[in-house]
Amino acid sequence: MRTYYINNGNENGGPFTLDELKNQPINKTTLVWYQGMDEWKYAADIVEFKPFFTVVPPPIKRATPAPKVEKKQTSDTILGLKKSYFFLVLAFLAIMITVLVLTIIQNNKKNELDLKNKQTEFGNEQIELQQKESNELRIQQEIQKRIESENNNKRRKDSINNRLIEIKNLLVEDKNQLAEAKNNLADAEDFKLLRSESTKDEQIRLFQNDIENWNKEIDQLENEENRLYLELETIH
Repeated sequence: MRTYYINNGNENGGPFTLDELKNQPINKTTLVWYQGMDEWKYAADIVEFKPFFTVVPPPIKRATPAPKVEKKQTSDTILGLKKSYFFLVLAFLAIMITVLVLTIIQNNKKNELDLKNKQTEFGNEQIELQQKESNELRIQQEIQKRIESENNNKRRKDSINNRLIEIKNLLVEDKNQLAEAKNNLADAEDFKLLRSESTKDEQIRLFQNDIENWNKEIDQLENEENRLYLELETIH
């Protein structure tokens, strides 16, 4: 018995007998191959597959006569109620539905208003909390700045005091050097033996220069000392 292989474009299927192929999804463009064929062919091109694509017309349906509809006599009742009572009940239901709808709308508006009020309260609380945090942060920054300022002032005071001590020591030293230079000048002016006038004048000039230099240095140190004392008074 001949067996067939089919391919629907994705993968091959088979082998199938001709009866088994009746249960497979085959159309005219389905590729079919069986042993002895050189290549795949469309199902519509293979003779034994022709019955698969033969269209059988449906049986003729005969029209059935429409059933006769009996006319009902009009009644004065609706759903078992008199028309007047029915319309009265209908109006009452309409009023109840209207009241119910209005009540629901009013409750929804009330709920929306309550929700907006809660959101506003929550927003106000958030603003107050942020303001409080901002104030605390600003206070902490002020405290930190004050601490840094105090530390800077302390360091500056210590630096000034150390420099004042150094200046005092330098002044003592310079004043001693100045006194020594004055003594040397006095000795040079009084000493007359074993020197020429030019040598004497040269020595006097050197000692006078020393005295002038020491006076300048002492003035500079005293000016610096006064400035530091003034600066020290401005530091809190």
